[in-house]
Amino acid sequence: MRLRTCRFLAFAAALLSVGTANAQLRLPSLGSTLSPVTRAPLLQRAEPLVDNVLAPLDLATARLDDAAARARAHRRELDRDPHGELIVRAELLAQPSSPAARGALLSAGFQPLREDALDGLDDGALVVLRGPHGLALADALARARALDPDGVYDFHHVYSGSGSVGAPDAKAQPAPAAAVAHGDGIGTLQVGLIDSGVDASHPAFRHATIRRHGCPDGDHPAPHGTAVASLMVGEDAHFASALPHAVLLAGDAYCDAPTGGSVEAIARELAWMARQRVAVVNISLVGPPNQVLQRLVERAIAQGVLIVAAVGNDGPAAPPLYPASWPGVVGVGAVDGKLRLLPEGARGPQVMLVAPGADMAAAASGTHGYAPVRGTSFAAPLVAGLLAAGYQAPSPDGARAAVARLVATARDLPQAPREGIGRGLVAEKLRTSPDDVDLARAR
Repeated sequence: MRLRTCRFLAFAAALLSVGTANAQLRLPSLGSTLSPVTRAPLLQRAEPLVDNVLAPLDLATARLDDAAARARAHRRELDRDPHGELIVRAELLAQPSSPAARGALLSAGFQPLREDALDGLDDGALVVLRGPHGLALADALARARALDPDGVYDFHHVYSGSGSVGAPDAKAQPAPAAAVAHGDGIGTLQVGLIDSGVDASHPAFRHATIRRHGCPDGDHPAPHGTAVASLMVGEDAHFASALPHAVLLAGDAYCDAPTGGSVEAIARELAWMARQRVAVVNISLVGPPNQVLQRLVERAIAQGVLIVAAVGNDGPAAPPLYPASWPGVVGVGAVDGKLRLLPEGARGPQVMLVAPGADMAAAASGTHGYAPVRGTSFAAPLVAGLLAAGYQAPSPDGARAAVARLVATARDLPQAPREGIGRGLVAEKLRTSPDDVDLARAR
């Protein structure tokens, strides 16, 4: 790692020596004390070098470095699994196969901490366990799986956003303290979002209805969730989204908690979406494969829910990230303003479609203005909105038809590798340039 760091620093110094603009390569992930992003973009002027040098060298370890930083910042609540992925400390997730299996776990010293029936997903309760006293967490997981081979058990992983939100427009003004809770409610279409909190007072949402859920102590607006939401249902003088004037069901899986983004929180919001009969749900979050979350996502898909997810920004050679890489999920990659694949974007069979994800603006939380955004996080909501425009009643057949209709409109990008664009580019005209929004604010 030290050698990699030295090579990276030498490369960065070379860029600066020729007058290249400064690049912010490492930003922390979602958390109560860390900013809700995974990694800021690399320099566009250095993209050939990024693809050949930094993508395998730095991007593949960047998210895990952020996980380590977040775990250090919240030692009492967070830890890492044997692969370096962020987890909730001393907790396991369980879906026992039977009451007898649950009894065997209790007899072996496992302690139930919390339980959620996950009404709407109809897939059994989600149980949070503490392992037997004195047993390492990884050993406790192995023992649980051995005691109940037909059950589903895993670490309690924590997921993070898949893009960066830049500084707001310098001309933006702080939002008033007595801001409205949501828009004027004229929308008839609905779409779901599981992310961090949404600032519903932003002018981009004046014609949308935001139904927020997830935080028992009130709303917790955040930059990532607000930006993603605006690309789904926002509309302003010079800003457009995929599904303006719609009803957005926004499930906050973070709530400014140290354990924000946990599988438990995501599962809770996914069950809420299922109870509300939401047909399309956007999840611009990434993390490792988790057997419990996979089973719940599969259950939602079996009910006809279209899960749209960002494929992540770990680089083209990195292992797949989830939920985008599970079968049936609509995985979305990103292109910039020149229709080039983002060098940090994931590639592979998990990419079904690509959409704009850079050289674009989105709503900035806590202001009346906009901020530049970059990453696959911001391509996915455009795809989700387009799908929801023609798909409102969950059914497996309807989901397949909705995806086929959108894929039929996709544009090929002959200059891009097929493993990077999937079935092609959509939502090309939904990109709002930061310059356009700046001009609007200057008037």
